[in-house]
Amino acid sequence: MRYTAPLTLALATSATALDFSLSNDTDSSVWSAVPDAPVSSSHSSSLVSRLWNLPSKRQAGWSPPSNLANALQEVWDHCMSTYSNFWGFKNYGWDQIHATGGKINVCVRWESSTAITEAQRAQVASVYAAQYQKWFAWLYGYDGFPYSNIPVKVVGWAVRDKSLLQGSTAGITVYTDTDSEGAPQCSEACGRFFHQDGNYNSCPGGTDAHYDHSLWLTDGFGGGAGGDWGQRIGREYFMGALGTANVHILLHEMGHTFGLDDFYDWLPTGQTNFIMNAGSATSITDFDGWMLRNWWNGLSRYRGWQ
Repeated sequence: MRYTAPLTLALATSATALDFSLSNDTDSSVWSAVPDAPVSSSHSSSLVSRLWNLPSKRQAGWSPPSNLANALQEVWDHCMSTYSNFWGFKNYGWDQIHATGGKINVCVRWESSTAITEAQRAQVASVYAAQYQKWFAWLYGYDGFPYSNIPVKVVGWAVRDKSLLQGSTAGITVYTDTDSEGAPQCSEACGRFFHQDGNYNSCPGGTDAHYDHSLWLTDGFGGGAGGDWGQRIGREYFMGALGTANVHILLHEMGHTFGLDDFYDWLPTGQTNFIMNAGSATSITDFDGWMLRNWWNGLSRYRGWQ
């Protein structure tokens, strides 16, 4: 877990951002070798691997595959020893979906002077939601996870000028607010990052119009960043990836929103290629999925959610 000053992330002057991604994530060279990366050994297409993750095998409690158990314990121990205020922090993605009863509202920060059509905005919303579902598929039906479907909805766009949003903007809130560095920002009055007590009385539209975190698309931005505030990736990269099944940098940064760590300075035993090891995989592997399950198993019990 990495804390960064508000100025660094240009989020706000009144709140401290929690950024799980190391600065290496923003180095585009980290991701350049991904297309040639080998398939993770923990993401085997063997019958055993596929059967293990069927819903009928998603037993209660913590019982990962034996070939992943030691490495998963190493990761959990590493997080426990290196994260600041591991249990006390209350704005993980987990806390966000618990507060909303199992849904995520997102506001897009369009840090660009390029116009975007209504059809493109619909595609942005669809692809973004689809990437989250790739993570959530590991949780549905597993170990008392209370939701069978987590809808992910884009409720707003922040832009430099409203004219950049071509076509109808019905159903979304359009913001022209800016942060301390002049980047478009969705209204602080409506953001969970700024109102972790859940009080959205000052938000036009109230709770229904609030956003839990942001998708921040920035011209010329290399790599990515992620934390409780959402994810930041390059606009050109994301728009160019709308036709692909796995937007791998975004998948990595989404993992950070739910507490998963980076692996720039160490690797768990026997694991080399997985989405949270930046630049080594293009899709969520079994090891990634079980790391996510480990978080649910531990945090849900500590929080008293089950």
